[in-house]
Amino acid sequence: WDAAYERELQTFEDIGDAGEIWFGEESMVRIIRWLERHEVPLDSSVLDIGTGNGVLLVELAKSGYMNLTGIDYSPSAIQLSEKVREKEGMSNIKLKVEDFLSPSAELSGFDICIDKGTFDAVSLDPDDAAAKRQQYVSSLGRALKPGGFFLITSCNWTKEELLNEFREGFEILEELPTPKFCFGGRIGNSVTALVFQRK
Repeated sequence: WDAAYERELQTFEDIGDAGEIWFGEESMVRIIRWLERHEVPLDSSVLDIGTGNGVLLVELAKSGYMNLTGIDYSPSAIQLSEKVREKEGMSNIKLKVEDFLSPSAELSGFDICIDKGTFDAVSLDPDDAAAKRQQYVSSLGRALKPGGFFLITSCNWTKEELLNEFREGFEILEELPTPKFCFGGRIGNSVTALVFQRK
């Protein structure tokens, strides 16, 4: 990931392109619309897990959210998101190099946690992915306050699989609509987007 974000950082410095938006812009719109529809207060503390280029946080800030934190274990990703934040003039976004699987003590008490592809990446780790997924769920339980919301977008997991992964400590609130496709006479989704609430 460091190498990928170093390339994106160089591209941003060269031509001002912030890089790829995971799951496309509609995934950010979907998240922001959900927050607005549920009248989530603008001063709610929001954690973007695996923030990458930080573009989601910038869009949240443009929508009026003001207590925003982004973490990524890649220092290059945080450097890139800092540059994107500066370019957009969003000084209220906090960014930190942090490994969500072994988070610092201050990474707790958030009202909202958002994941667009980080759980997917953790799940693909060739070194004991099952244990890392368990660690992720445990870290999420510490980061998110009771009653807080967890919005996850995944391309690796179905709704049923995610319900199983997050069954301890979280309950499903809603499945967000995502683009559908038809293959072999069956209809499916290439992306799953769910909202959980911490018990």
